[in-house]
Amino acid sequence: MKTPFIVLEGLEGAGKSTVLQVITQWLEQRGIDYLTVREPGGTPLAESLRELIKKDWDERVSPEAELLVMYAARVQLVNEVIKPALAQGRWVIGDRHDLSSQAYQGGGRQLSKNMLAQLSDMTLQGFKPDLTLYLDIEPAVGLARASARGALDRIEREALGFFERTRARYQELAAADPSIKTIDAEQTPEQVKAHVLAVLEAQWPS
Repeated sequence: MKTPFIVLEGLEGAGKSTVLQVITQWLEQRGIDYLTVREPGGTPLAESLRELIKKDWDERVSPEAELLVMYAARVQLVNEVIKPALAQGRWVIGDRHDLSSQAYQGGGRQLSKNMLAQLSDMTLQGFKPDLTLYLDIEPAVGLARASARGALDRIEREALGFFERTRARYQELAAADPSIKTIDAEQTPEQVKAHVLAVLEAQWPS
């Protein structure tokens, strides 16, 4: 069996960290070796790029510059960490991947789909997750949750309309790709957990 790459996606406050715990516990119960990664980040270079992208600058960060930094961090993580782990038979669970750029920079920043497709093809060369869990949440609800956790970074402080466009693109992409499963993140934690486990068991039965 091909070693799986699973990704969690969603707006701020959607509960990715909680779902990550659900998945890792499920893997541990099965005795499966795994690695967790996050984007942007996951290597020394990619973590430095993460700081750059989240930092407040005394200048406007152009959408194109933001996009290129995201892909630089992503391709470094994929080539140096994710692919080697998968080759060793370790499952990889990622907190964000390419779908984030399609949604945030494509939907939120309104960059062209053609630009995003070309950049994705050039850097990832068709590499994609085996399963993506998209945690869907109303932007206002998610931002309220995120604000309660502490200070927001540069992207998290964008206007509500930015996140509404991002969510709309997420939903559009999820509807078009059967490997993306949508989870209602506004359910109770118990309901979210049950839905996530049902998806995992359906794809990889005991």
